[in-house]
Amino acid sequence: MKIAISSSTGNPDTEFSARFGRCAYFLIVDEGEDNWDKISNPAASAQGGAGTQVVQHLADQGVDAVISGRYGPNAYDALSAAGMKAYLANSGTPRQLVDQVQAGSLRQAAGATGEAMHGQGGQGGRGGRGGQGGRGGRR
Repeated sequence: MKIAISSSTGNPDTEFSARFGRCAYFLIVDEGEDNWDKISNPAASAQGGAGTQVVQHLADQGVDAVISGRYGPNAYDALSAAGMKAYLANSGTPRQLVDQVQAGSLRQAAGATGEAMHGQGGQGGRGGRGGQGGRGGRR
């Protein structure tokens, strides 16, 4: 299984980035190997749709699963459509997080874990548009 982990530095031994669509890098590794590929996130500064752009880029890389801290609804839907597993992490290095996936101790997201984000400002929603809808999200 090929796994991509969101990262601020591109180093497998420093804390991962909890930002999925806007992280600076992704570290990609084949499960059971120790060869890490560092790729820049082409959507890090996108005006919109970063999550779906990232999923397409990772799919082009042959990624089967991702590890991050938060997935907006569009990113989660794109991951599901691409058949990629989405794991949730609170802390740890990419190396530690891959070990947790292998041990079965990192849980998979069952849905979006945050509201839609627009632009780089990190502000959720647009006055009730584009948020969680009827899913019980915060407003």
